[in-house]
Amino acid sequence: MDADDRFMWMALDLARQGRGRTSPNPMVGAVVVQGSEVVGSGYHQAAGSPHAEILALEKAGKKAEGATLYVNLEPCSHHGRTGPCTEAIIKAGINRVVAAMQDPNPLVSGKGFARLAEAGVKVKEGVLEDKAGQLNEAFIKYIVTGMPYISVKVAMSLDGKIGTPTGDSHWITGEKSRQFVHRLRDHSDAIVVGIETVLKDDPRLTARLEGGGGKDPVRVVVDSSARLPLESKVIETVSTAKTILAVTEQASKDKCRALKARGVEVLILPSREDRVDLHALMKNLADRKLVNVLVEGGGTINYSLLERSLVDKLFIFIAPIIIGGKESPTAFAGSGINSLSKAWSVEDVELKQFDRDMLVIGYPVKQDRGVS
Repeated sequence: MDADDRFMWMALDLARQGRGRTSPNPMVGAVVVQGSEVVGSGYHQAAGSPHAEILALEKAGKKAEGATLYVNLEPCSHHGRTGPCTEAIIKAGINRVVAAMQDPNPLVSGKGFARLAEAGVKVKEGVLEDKAGQLNEAFIKYIVTGMPYISVKVAMSLDGKIGTPTGDSHWITGEKSRQFVHRLRDHSDAIVVGIETVLKDDPRLTARLEGGGGKDPVRVVVDSSARLPLESKVIETVSTAKTILAVTEQASKDKCRALKARGVEVLILPSREDRVDLHALMKNLADRKLVNVLVEGGGTINYSLLERSLVDKLFIFIAPIIIGGKESPTAFAGSGINSLSKAWSVEDVELKQFDRDMLVIGYPVKQDRGVS
């Protein structure tokens, strides 16, 4: 591994420390290197707080002069909630900037590199670019499409069941798997469930980390006709995160008023086949700058999202148990497909193990292979 790769890995590791705290900004880490010595480092900790480059330069002080700055994303060159990093880099006397990737934000894209080059700073880009892109995959989608990055989490048996015919689903997976899910929640801006999940499980939808310190995501319940019970845990559980109920015009106005009186935000959205239009819901969440959305719903909402090409990433936990039963709910319900040539392929698969449970992480891609 050459020096540029080694120091870029350090920048990426620093950037990850901001996971779940920087939205709608990206995760960014920066390292200042003088010769072969790290003289300053930092990472972006929250939207509106100093950028990684600024923190690293402040720590480096006068040692930044003639040094190399490593950063996993192109430094900004515009005035936002903070000043442009390019000007701070130039002022500090940095001789060379090594960046992993160009910023997809049109306000920055290419302009940061151009400003540095104009000032005589040597620029190298593309170091560990694929790793940097994966780290900020949610930010990239949000900036490019105006939609949130949507991950679906499922816990199922070996035979693909997420519960018994009577609705019992506590607990399919073990404690270590559930702790990982709480970390996923901590890293997410919003968590979405369908009303059937609430009626069956009455979840709190909070991030309960070992040792505390978790950040609760905004809790969103998809409930076309406002069936959410007033005594539900998503209403009664004390949290810094709000609860949003996504309904359609068919929802009872009296019930909606009662829910609002309990602190629930009622969001009236267009309908699609007598259900909440999920695309409209996700666009609304993006407009609220909720970039990372985690879905922990049942088979109906999972398949609806998949069918509409709204799922970016899958987290599928598989427990070594067999439930059986034709009436047992599955992870993806809906109408399904008629031909395997039309199936979704899960690509770039990563496997993790938590005690006896297996976690499959991957990206769904719709196939259309035709008939051979």
